[in-house]
Amino acid sequence: MATARFRAHPFLALLVAAWFVGLAAGLPGAAVTAAVTEGFGGTIGHIGIVIAAGTIIGALLEKTGGAALMARCVLRWIGKARSLLAMSVTGLFVSIPVFCDSGFVVLAPLNRSLARESGASFASFTVALSMGLYVGHVFIPPTPGPLAAAGELGADIGLVMLLGLAVSAPVIAATWFFARIAGRRIAIAGENSAEQAPAQSADKPADKTGRAASGEATESAQLRSAWLAFLPILLPVALIAAQSIASLPARPLGEGPLFALLRFVGNPNFALLLGVAAACAAVWHAGGRVHMEWISEALRTGGLIILITGAGGAFGNVLQATPVGDYLGELLGLAGLGAFSLVVPFLLAASLKTALGSSTVAIVTAASIAFPLLPALGLASGLGPVLTTLAIGAGAMTVSHANDSYFWVVSQFSGMTVSQAYKLHTGGSAVAGAAGILSILALGALLG
Repeated sequence: MATARFRAHPFLALLVAAWFVGLAAGLPGAAVTAAVTEGFGGTIGHIGIVIAAGTIIGALLEKTGGAALMARCVLRWIGKARSLLAMSVTGLFVSIPVFCDSGFVVLAPLNRSLARESGASFASFTVALSMGLYVGHVFIPPTPGPLAAAGELGADIGLVMLLGLAVSAPVIAATWFFARIAGRRIAIAGENSAEQAPAQSADKPADKTGRAASGEATESAQLRSAWLAFLPILLPVALIAAQSIASLPARPLGEGPLFALLRFVGNPNFALLLGVAAACAAVWHAGGRVHMEWISEALRTGGLIILITGAGGAFGNVLQATPVGDYLGELLGLAGLGAFSLVVPFLLAASLKTALGSSTVAIVTAASIAFPLLPALGLASGLGPVLTTLAIGAGAMTVSHANDSYFWVVSQFSGMTVSQAYKLHTGGSAVAGAAGILSILALGALLG
């Protein structure tokens, strides 16, 4: 309510809520302060470096055209005959290192030209791209939202990556089908014209995002090697996944020097720093140099996310110190949700997403609230925290509307009217969220 009605910043709203809930629950003031600072510091210590490194990788790929190059490669691999599906898959992979709103700005010209070349509905291509970007944004680390949720819930990041990719497939299929059907019924003005400038305004989030991403290929360097563009993403993902496999209870890779090495280089903090090194090497290999303002711009973005994430951790820590979590846990335990326990974190995140607008804030806040409820929901052990992380991600897509900056980025850079954006983008996010939670429930039943 504080962010939606009173326009309070999420960082301040979460901290104020933490103190208010703690004092209202009868905790001494000193205990509330200690819980806030411990939760804030512990959360930042766990994922601060990872988020900062991830934003730097995304900025370097944007500024050197690496994101657009990855998109063209995916299109070439899939083929123009399946170009609509190609845009969805492109969005999925590009949004792993690049925020979905920036990714949409970067790929918007390619999206428009591909729609024109194929003769298909531009509305369909826009929905396919925007939802593909959204799926990666909420399901697959090292995107900050699911990364922060995994840290808060104690979920294995490598398993979140692997199962996040598994869940992404049916969600991509559902939104692709929705894009085909809905796009046929709606014509975006000027969709067959030459490049259309976005209708920006000074007070819309898309304006700042557009300017930030407009220099994707600067005079410093232009990436032309596909493997150099993919390396900063695939290297940390592969290392983190290998570390998760090596750490399985069965120890499939043994416990010798290889195990120790993978535990070191597969730690998300170190793996993402290696990704930064790979991105810098790609720029230098292309004959350019890494500008310090690129890093500074990325760290400004990452710093804000880290602070909000830390505030969410503080709020969650206070909830754990109060009887609120036990009380809600008893109610949920009495409800006997059983196999449908994952619906609770999904609905919690969906409520926050609809009210707050930001998927990342919804994910972080929902994770902090859901953590003390995991035992009552039967999700505290095994794959429970991993599936809860994904359920929260699905909820954080449901739904994107006018209080979400991504809503404005998609509508403005595609030329949609607000009414069309509600039908296409908001409708697509509802389909994505529903497909996501159904897929996660099916995955939970399958894995037992």
